[in-house]
Parts: sequence; structure tokens; C-alpha cells
Amino acid sequence: MVKETIRVYARVKPLGRRQQAGIYSVDNDEKSLSSLEIIVPRDLADGFVNNKQESYKFKFQKIFDQEAKQDVVFDNIAKPVAECVLAGYNGTIFAYGQTGSGKTFTITGGAERYSDRGIIPRTLSYIFDQLQKDGSKVYTTHVSYLEIYNECGYDLLDPRHEASRLKDLPKVTIMEDPDQNIHLKNLSLQQATNEEEALNLLFLGDTNRMIAETPMNQASSRSHCIFTIHISSKEPGSATIRRSKLHLVDLAGSERVAKTGVGGHILTEAKYINLSLHHLEQVIIALAEKNRSHIPYRNSMMTSVLRDSLGGNCMTTMIATLSVDRRNIDESISTCRFAQRVALIKNEAVLNEEIDPTLMIIKLKKEIQELKDELMLVTGKQRTSELSQEELLQLDELIETFIEDNDPDSTLDVGADMRKIKYCFIHLKLMNDSKMTDKNLPLQHNSEEKDTNKEVGEEELKKLKELLQQRDNEINVLVNMLKREKKRAQEALFQLNAASAGSTVLEQSLCVNLEESQSPASSSSLKEAKDFSSSVHRPPFLSRQTGGKMSLGCQEAFEVFKQDHADSITIEDNKELLKQRYAEAKCLGEKLNKVRNTINHLKGEITQRHIQRAVLAISSPSEELNTLDPVEEQLRTQIEEEKKSYKTMFNRLKGLKVEIEHLQLLMEKAKMKLQKDFEVWWSEEAQKLQQEKPEMVSSSNTVTVYPQLRKPSQHLSINSFSETTRVSPSEDPAGKNNSIISSNPISKTRTPASSSTSIPLTGDSQADADILAFMKARQNILQKKGLGNK
Repeated sequence: MVKETIRVYARVKPLGRRQQAGIYSVDNDEKSLSSLEIIVPRDLADGFVNNKQESYKFKFQKIFDQEAKQDVVFDNIAKPVAECVLAGYNGTIFAYGQTGSGKTFTITGGAERYSDRGIIPRTLSYIFDQLQKDGSKVYTTHVSYLEIYNECGYDLLDPRHEASRLKDLPKVTIMEDPDQNIHLKNLSLQQATNEEEALNLLFLGDTNRMIAETPMNQASSRSHCIFTIHISSKEPGSATIRRSKLHLVDLAGSERVAKTGVGGHILTEAKYINLSLHHLEQVIIALAEKNRSHIPYRNSMMTSVLRDSLGGNCMTTMIATLSVDRRNIDESISTCRFAQRVALIKNEAVLNEEIDPTLMIIKLKKEIQELKDELMLVTGKQRTSELSQEELLQLDELIETFIEDNDPDSTLDVGADMRKIKYCFIHLKLMNDSKMTDKNLPLQHNSEEKDTNKEVGEEELKKLKELLQQRDNEINVLVNMLKREKKRAQEALFQLNAASAGSTVLEQSLCVNLEESQSPASSSSLKEAKDFSSSVHRPPFLSRQTGGKMSLGCQEAFEVFKQDHADSITIEDNKELLKQRYAEAKCLGEKLNKVRNTINHLKGEITQRHIQRAVLAISSPSEELNTLDPVEEQLRTQIEEEKKSYKTMFNRLKGLKVEIEHLQLLMEKAKMKLQKDFEVWWSEEAQKLQQEKPEMVSSSNTVTVYPQLRKPSQHLSINSFSETTRVSPSEDPAGKNNSIISSNPISKTRTPASSSTSIPLTGDSQADADILAFMKARQNILQKKGLGNK
């Protein structure tokens, strides 16, 4: 067992042409740990009083500056881990850093030059070189390539889906055995016998990886990839097998979305990447704490796969990739802090040895045969695995004699042969079981009959209960239906009674007025009142676009007001223009469909022409068929002309659409303005009428009443006639003055005679106010038109 902390290295990415370097210094001391110092100068924009930290120092095993080559990185980082893997220990190398900091270049390498090979191809080359040199053991090597994209695992080396889309690759799922060992379902293991086969598998997996262009990196890895090398070794003739594996992990880069400004699908990928790296950091923090009992490995797929690499049976190495560009200094400091926490974790690497089961079986068989030979030498008889027929007959006779013997001290002696002893026991057991079966057969028959009768009775009871429940449900449904029908009938009867009561009260009121009326003016007022009462049974509301309610008199005044309004001509003109534009748009749409059909027809002719020429070229090849076809050129010219006309008409149709929407908006605004002006005018007329002093002068046969006015948005209803006006002749026996007695004490009024035109009243203040307001508004409109009281 080897106990050691995770080794942490740092590598600084070279700057680009347009990048500005931040201030940092590297101190590589061969005797002790290397140190990296990053200086962040104070920003004058934060003010003179600024207590922000300026210098940050971090310790690493070794720091590779911008000039470091790939072979130097491999010799210092990957080579020691590969040697431990060949010795039988598990190993892991993973790169961590922000996007665009050089993780993929360090792990996989670049494709431009051979010297830019990364850790994976160099490790494969080193391992196979060592396997060829070591002839004392038999080695077997397998390779797997796992990609974790948006928290879903995919097998990049599946032979059935070479160079396919990612979603078509088989999904890898995590399974855990009772010993908490992780197994990856659907992840294939491909055997590699030499370096060339292993590199071909690596290149196949790299072609299936998910990459995308981001503001930080033109070819950014959008997934975590784990390339694993499985090695098993065994010495000839030995039953011990050593199994080890090496994880080479290329993590996707973290990025700050607020800085990069990405969106859409790339934003979703960035969320999953940052979330998985956050779970990795939570595992690192939990492992660094001494008294922590639970480690959240299961929060993400990546931490589950790397459970042994983080605080388990593995020798782990981390590479922190840094970008010292001035814009990325904060991210580089965050990466260094993460590396310092990783350096606190201790792993316990164990030599992975196990016994070969096939060799163990062979060894045990050999030992059994040796024991049989020794036993034969002692007994002098050759024993087989089964008894012979003669021996079986002898044993049956001995057993029968033993059972028939009544002596309690009798014994059954078959010798020291375990085969015979087992046979005797089995024979006695079978005899005992047959006797017990014969005794229990009648009892079982009776119990089965009882159980059958009981089951039949329970089934019948269950069926009867279900039938009863069904009948109860049907009765409840019928009762509910009867209740609903009864309620509907009561509501209809109530509405009918209310309507008949309202009409009866109105007829009584009109009859009282008829008895009081004697003059021709009164007869005309009675006629108008009857006309008005007949109008009550019409729909009481007229909905407007503004959502309010308008009475019948108000609607008639609105129609007259609309004709005299200044915007009425504009509205009519816009209507006509809108109709013209609609007609033109419809015509253009038909023409567009016709042109589209023509273009499709011409394309079909070109395709048919191609087919004909291909058939001719096969049947009778000639040089004329290779020249340009004039008919095809003419068809293409026609298609271009039709496309131009189509584009012109389409642009015209778009302009008409904008114009129609504009006209609709203008008409809507004009209508709203017209309705608003009418409501203002209507309320002003109602206020003027209310402010006038009522002249309570009438003849002996005429009554004039000025009740309180109501707002124009109120409406007439049948219920407004519930309060009626009655004449009491007892109060005026002489009949000189007519009195009106209303159920409302406020409306009790005694008025003298008047020579003016009478207005029919109902006795309801709201209904009378609507009548008076309408008559006054109508009179004003007629006066404006110059009609007066004609």
C-alpha cells in the first residue's frame, strides 16, 4: 500500500499575438516545491482607499512556463504514473483549467506537428515499448474512451457507430455493486495488441467528440473525456494476475457566461460543464476535511467514474493549465486555488493482484486426483464416483433387513464408504416421505373441498357486492339528474313570473295615466309611452368595443352624433382604402402561388431533361451529350425571370401587409376617439339638463316630472319598473289637480298644468332620467341641423 497526496503541476499557456500578458513570476527550485506568484495591480477606478490583495502565491510540484515542450511535460508528469501502472497500481492524470487554457493540447496534443503529441499518445508509445522489452510476463491491453456530455455518458469507441452523430452513440450508465465498486454499462473495451491499434482507437474517439466555437476558444471541448488503458499481466505458471488501469482525463473548461456572452445551445452546454465542475469541487472540499463522513460522489457522473482517483485506490496527478492573459487573471487565480485544495487529498494505492480462477480450478482438480490415488493405495480398491449395480442391490437388501428387524439394538453396517452411507440415508428418506404422503392424502382431499367451497362463496359474495354498488351508483346518477332538471324548471318559472310581473305593473301604470289623460297632448304622450314600454322587451344592452354598456336611446344618439362628427369622413375613407388594399393583397397572393407553381414546373422539366440526357449517354455515348443543353439554359433563364418577378411581388405584398396594419391601427384610434368624444358630449348634455330648473307647470290633464339623471354608461332593465305610480282620487275629490303617488317618497310631486309637450313617465327615476336625457339630446341635435321642433 502506497499513501501519498495528489501531485499537482502547473502549466502556463503561451500568449497569442493580440493578448496582453499579466504580471507573474515562476520560481522553480529543484530542492523544494516550485512557486508561482501572480500580481494584480490596483485599479485607480476603485479609489485611493483600496484594500484588495495584490500578490497571490501558490505552491506546485513543478511549474512549466510558456516555453515548456510536450516531451518535458510527459517525462515529468506522465512517465512516473505509467511506470506505476505497469507495476500493478491504478493511475490517473487529469487537466483542469478555464476554457482555452490548453487542457486538450496537453492531454491529447496538436495535429500540426509530430512533436506536439500530447500525454495520451506518448503514454501509449511508452507503455507498449516497455511491454515489448519485458518478456518475463504475459500482458493484455484494452482501451476504452468515455465522453460525458451534458451529464450523459457516450461510448466513443463503439464499433457499430463509427464517425456517427453523438445522439446515435450508445449511452453509458453507471451501476454499483454491493461493495460500492463502479461498473459502466454499455462501455466497450477494445483490445489493442500494439501501439498502432491503440492510436487508431484514440483517433476514432477524437473524431466523435463534441467541440464547438466559443468567444474564448475556436475549438472548445464541450464535454469531459476519459481515455482509459487497462493492463493485465501474469507470469507463466503463476496463478496470480495483476490488473491495473490508467485514466487520462481531459475536462471541459469552465467559463463565466457573463464574460463570454454565449447563448442558445452553447449556453446550455456551459451550464452543464460548470455544474459538473462545481460537483467536482464539492468532492475535493469534502475530501480535504478530516472529519467528513459523507463524500458526494453520486452528484455527477464524472465524480462517480473518478471515485477511485479521488481519495481511493489510485496514484493521481493533476495539471493546472493557466492563461496569463490580463483578461483571464481572475480565472487563473481561481484555478490555482482549486489546485491547492486538490493537493491536500491523500490516496491509498494498493497493488491489484488476484488469483486466476481457471488456474485455481486446474490446481484443485489435480489435488483431488492425488487424494484419490492415496486412498486407493490404502484400501486397495479403485473407487469411482458412482456405485455399481451389484453394490446397489446389496445395499437395498441390507436396508430391508434393517427395517424388518424388531431388535432395537440392530445396526446398519455399510463400511466407511461415504457413497454407501449417502445412498442409505436417501433411500430411508424416500420411504418415510411415501408413508407420510399416504396418511395425509385423505386429509388434504377434505381440506381442498372446504377451501373450494369457501372460495366459491367468497366469489359469489364479491359479485353481489359489486352489483349492489353498481345499482347504488346508478340511483345516485338519476337523483342528481332529477335535481338538476328540477332546479332548471324552477329558474325558468321564476324568470317567467318576473317578466309577467313587470309587464303587468307597466300596463297598470299606463291604465292610470289613460284615465287621467283627456287632452290630445296626453293621448300622444300615452302613445309614446306604449311604444317605449314595448321596447323594454328588446335586448337591454348594446356592447361596445370599449367593453361598456349603452342603452337603446344612447345608441340612437350615438348614430346621429357619428354622422356629424369630423372624423366620420376619415373613417369611411380609411375603410374604402383598406378594402382596396385587401383586394390587392389577395390578387398578389394568387399571383405568387401561380409563379411558385411555374418555378416548380420548370425545375421538374430540368430534372426530366437531366434524366433523358443520362439515359442517352448510357445507351449511345457521344460528344454532343457533353456540351451544354440550350433547352436547359432557356429553362434556367425562365426560372431566373420568374424568381425576379416573385421577389418583386413578394416585397410588394410585405409592403401591403405593413400598410394594412397601419390602416387598421388608424381606424381603431379614430373609433376610440369618436366614442370618447360622444361620452364627453353625452355627459355634458346630461349635466345641463340636470342644472336647469324644472318648470312644474302643466294643464289639468298633463304631468311633467324631472327626476335625477344617471350616468350614460348605466342601462335600462325590466326590474326598473317594479316601483309604479298610482293615482289616489280620495286625496283630490274635486279632480282639479292630479296627484302622483310613487313608492319612492322622494318622487312624490304635485305639479300644476303646463302647455308644453308632455313626456310619458314610468315612475322609476332611472328609467325616466334616460328618457329625458334622450329627448333632450335629440332635440339639440335637431336644432343643430336646423329642424327645430318640426
